[in-house]
Amino acid sequence: MVNPEKTAGSPPSAPRRWARHVSRAVSVAILWPRLQLALKAGLAAGIAFAIAPFMPGSAAEYPYYAPLGALVAMYENVAGSMRQGLQTLVGLAIGVGLAFMLFSLGSPTPLTVALVMALGVVLAGLPKIGSGRDWIPTAALLVLLVGGHNPDTFSFGYLFQMGVGVTVGIVVNLLVFPPLHFRAAALSIAELRQALAQQLWDMGKALRESWPPEHQDWSRRSEALAAHARSVRLAVEKADASRQANPRRHLHPRDIDLDYQSLRDLERLTFHIQDVTQVLSEVIWADDTPFVVPDAYAAPLGDALSSVGDVLLAMEEENPERQAELAGTADAAISGLTARLGSEEHIKDAPSAVESILLSLHRMLRVAKPGPPAATAAP
Repeated sequence: MVNPEKTAGSPPSAPRRWARHVSRAVSVAILWPRLQLALKAGLAAGIAFAIAPFMPGSAAEYPYYAPLGALVAMYENVAGSMRQGLQTLVGLAIGVGLAFMLFSLGSPTPLTVALVMALGVVLAGLPKIGSGRDWIPTAALLVLLVGGHNPDTFSFGYLFQMGVGVTVGIVVNLLVFPPLHFRAAALSIAELRQALAQQLWDMGKALRESWPPEHQDWSRRSEALAAHARSVRLAVEKADASRQANPRRHLHPRDIDLDYQSLRDLERLTFHIQDVTQVLSEVIWADDTPFVVPDAYAAPLGDALSSVGDVLLAMEEENPERQAELAGTADAAISGLTARLGSEEHIKDAPSAVESILLSLHRMLRVAKPGPPAATAAP
C-alpha cells in the first residue's frame, strides 16, 4: 500500500497535519506541569513565610528559612517531594552535627574549618542520602558563619524552620492538584510512533525515486530516532513516578503497564528502523558497499516500507478492523517479495540488500500488527 505523501507545493498530508498536532500537544503537556509547579512553589513559600513568625522559641527569629524549605521540598511529583524533603533534613542534621564537632575543638580556625568541610564532602557520598548530600557541608558552614556566637539557638531555628517549610511544601504538593504526567507520556508515545512511521514513508519514497534520491533527510535521522526513544522512556518513567502517593491516581486511572509495553515495542521498532536506514544509506551512497537493491525490487520494496508505516500510524486508532486490514496489506507485500526472491536467481557479484530489509520489515510487523487478545486465566 503506497502512502500518499506531500509533494512540492501541495497542502500537508493528513499524517503530517496529525504529527504537527501531536507536537503542539506535547509542548503544551510539558509546559503546563512546569507552570503548575512554579505556582505551587510560590504558594508554598508564601504560606511557609506567613506562619514562620509564629513558631516557638528562637525559631521565630529565622523565618526566612521556612520558604527555603518549602522550595526544597517542591518536586514534580508527590513521592519525590517526600523523598527530597526528608533527605534534605537528614543532610542538614548531619551538617549541623559537623559544625558542633568543630565547636567542640575550640574556636574555628582555617585548619579546623578545612577539616570539617572535607569531612562534610566525604559524608555527602553516603548511599541513599540523595539530594541531602549537598546540604551537609552547606549546613555546617552556615552554622559556623551565621550562628557562630550562638550556635545552639541558630541551629534549632534553622532546622525547625526548614522542617516547617518542607512540611508545607509536601502538603501543598499533595493537596493542590498533585501532578499526574500521564498525558505527556501518552503524547510522547504517539509522537515517536508518528516519527517512526514517517521514517518508513520517507525511505519508501526514496526507493520509488530515481537514484540517487533527491531527498536525503531520512538518512540522517538514525541518532535522532534513538534520542527520541530515550526521551519517551523518561516520559513514561516520569508518569509512573507521578502516580506514587498521589491521591488523584484513583480519579484518573491509567494502565502504566500498557505504556511500558508500548514503549518496549517502540524501542524494538526503532532498532529495526535504524537498521534499515543504515542499510539503505550505504546501498545508495557508500562507494565500498557491495550490496545493491535491484531496480526491479526498488518500487515494490518502497511500497512495503510505506505499508508498514501505515500500520504503525494505525496503532493510534481505536479501529481494529482497519489495523487488521493494513497489517494484512503489509504482510502480503512482504511475503510476496520474499517469495519472489526465493524463486529468482541472485545477481552474481552484487548481493542483494533486499533480504535484510525484508527481514527487518517482517520483525517490525510482528511487533506492530494487532494480535489476538490475551487468554484470560482460569480462576
